[in-house]
Amino acid sequence: MAPLPFSIAFDPRDEEEVMRRWRLVLRSNKWSHGEQLEEFEQEWGAWNGMPAVGFDNWAGAAMAALDFFQVRGQTVLCPSNTFLATPRSAELSGAKVVFYDCNRHDLCASFEDFVAKAEATRPALAFVVHVGGHLAFDIRRIAAYCREKGIRLIEDCAHAVGADWNGQKPGGFGDVGLFSLYATKTISTGEGGVAVTADQDLLKHLRSYRDYGRGSGYRVKSLNHRMDEFRAAFGTVQLRRMPEIVAWKQAYARDVLDPLYPDRVRFPDGMASGYYKYIVFQPISNSTGKVYEQPCHRLMRAETDLPNADWVATNHWCVPLYYPREAQSERI
Repeated sequence: MAPLPFSIAFDPRDEEEVMRRWRLVLRSNKWSHGEQLEEFEQEWGAWNGMPAVGFDNWAGAAMAALDFFQVRGQTVLCPSNTFLATPRSAELSGAKVVFYDCNRHDLCASFEDFVAKAEATRPALAFVVHVGGHLAFDIRRIAAYCREKGIRLIEDCAHAVGADWNGQKPGGFGDVGLFSLYATKTISTGEGGVAVTADQDLLKHLRSYRDYGRGSGYRVKSLNHRMDEFRAAFGTVQLRRMPEIVAWKQAYARDVLDPLYPDRVRFPDGMASGYYKYIVFQPISNSTGKVYEQPCHRLMRAETDLPNADWVATNHWCVPLYYPREAQSERI
């Protein structure tokens, strides 16, 4: 079987709708802070079940959340098996980053090592990263522990669009969830990000932070992290197509890939992956590479021993799984 060719998940049937919306923006004389952003945030909130705030990228949303939680001078726990943006956002916010290990079977946060590091360092805040399109298998236990200990919890949901666990969406386990809309993501605006939270005070802070602190009378010290109307319009169209894109990928994974790759990430009952990646633990010739080539404790030269993160870096591969433009709405 030939591997699927790389394709960004955009359906050609949506091109005219994107252009129609962009023409409206061009003629509106309002290219930022307009109706397209409001609609996009409403649509995202309807899917996610919480209010949503659009940003220029994941990092802008992360810096806004970290600013609200006042982590400067505090300890922040971060999994090492993640993209560099996760620990770097905490570092640039003035926090001390302490790395913890992942599980081998899901590449996500290890509850046991999370608790061990939390008991040793007393963090003010922690990150959990949903890797590859599925939710972290230990997210419920970690979230419960954080609530008990008063640790604020940020979910890095950059990969997790389209996932759920018995109906619960990513971003709803902790205090805030942060999504990426980068070019290769399942739902993309080229560049962009979204934060979701049920905390009304945090919600106000996020909206103020992305706009120079304007909403706080400039008491919030920040710069511009706004999502413009063009990307918001694109995002609304993409988001409406998301259930079909994810369903196609889930069907392809189930019917075509699962029989070929028994040594793969296997999900708990009730968990559905958005399949940003299809992750296996057997060497394959047509791999698209690793989710992350190196764990962050190696990249940032942290003096810590995280054997599972090191093992994962060399013992997983990604099978091509892209929503093909030519297939459009065809089902497997």
